[in-house]
Amino acid sequence: MHTPAQPHPPEWQLSDFDFELPEDLIAQHPCHPRSASRLLDARSTPLVDRHFTQLSQLLKRGDLMVFNDTQVMKARLYGQKPSGGQFEMLIERVLTPSQGEPPLEPDLPHQVVAHLRVSKKPLIGATLQLVGGATATLLSRYPDPGGPLWRFALSRDPMAIMSESGHIPLPPYITRQDESRDQDDYQTIFAQNLGAVAAPTAALHFEATVLDDLARAGVASSRVTLHVGAGTFQPVKTALIKDHTMHFERYQIPAETLQAIADCRERGGRVLAVGTTSVRALESWAQSGQAQGDTNIFITPGFEFKVVDLLLTNFHLPKSTLLMLVSAFAGFEHMHAIYAHAIQERYRFFSYGDAMLLEKSVRASSPSTPSRE
Repeated sequence: MHTPAQPHPPEWQLSDFDFELPEDLIAQHPCHPRSASRLLDARSTPLVDRHFTQLSQLLKRGDLMVFNDTQVMKARLYGQKPSGGQFEMLIERVLTPSQGEPPLEPDLPHQVVAHLRVSKKPLIGATLQLVGGATATLLSRYPDPGGPLWRFALSRDPMAIMSESGHIPLPPYITRQDESRDQDDYQTIFAQNLGAVAAPTAALHFEATVLDDLARAGVASSRVTLHVGAGTFQPVKTALIKDHTMHFERYQIPAETLQAIADCRERGGRVLAVGTTSVRALESWAQSGQAQGDTNIFITPGFEFKVVDLLLTNFHLPKSTLLMLVSAFAGFEHMHAIYAHAIQERYRFFSYGDAMLLEKSVRASSPSTPSRE
């Protein structure tokens, strides 16, 4: 990342969050077993290179981990236009009568909002043939005539179509086709609420043995749901990050989790968000007071975190809103040092890559030589 001339510039530039990443550090497959990944202990300096199985040693009795239990849909569908041209559809959201914008037409109950990749956009009203036999009729742009997404009416239940003919929507930086193993690899062991098009990847490192270690260490756990949208991979295109508009994602925080947070505070524990999606859900609740709804919260340096004390996350894309979030959480200068170290030590990046543990408001004025354990 580019270090700005002043520690806290009045307006953050997109270029402040850029860095050079060797292409061979982008993980194309996950570690097997899941917990065989590396963990950079970046709570302070010096940075410490660890293994993910050591996570329980870094937390305290009474701490609370909050996971995102969303489940990834097989949201990528392929098909053919009436002209014979091929297309790819990525379903972002299945609309329901309560969520439809505009309200769902009674004779068109199976509506979705989707991204569309095609050489020439079809006309409104065109019916497209999906692989597997279902059809998709193009109704409109979404959420308005100038919107970036498309609203379709499918010929039958969207969840059934995705289950039968859909593909796991691997991120665009994974350059291979999805494989049968990705149906398990790209789901967390907590996944139970279907609705995401991307996995909450920090939780991909967890397996039963790690959870057992954490439980024995006295670390509690709870869950939120935030259905990750494809917008998480959309590039920021504005020179000033304040001009960027975030995508909306649905979230829900159960009453049991709200109580677990209150109990954690009462016993003096810390809240560890597993992944940036858990952060977005928890801090959206803290800002709005609403335990469920749609959020387009945009967390950038200067943001005041009210719930999250620790963050477990993977390494993120240059110029991404996720990199801006973690820079806001741990401090821009410290994040600069972390990424420089991770590249030097050849950590694996992005969704199937390694993880780091961060503490709120840590500041690092300059890179330092890490110790190793």
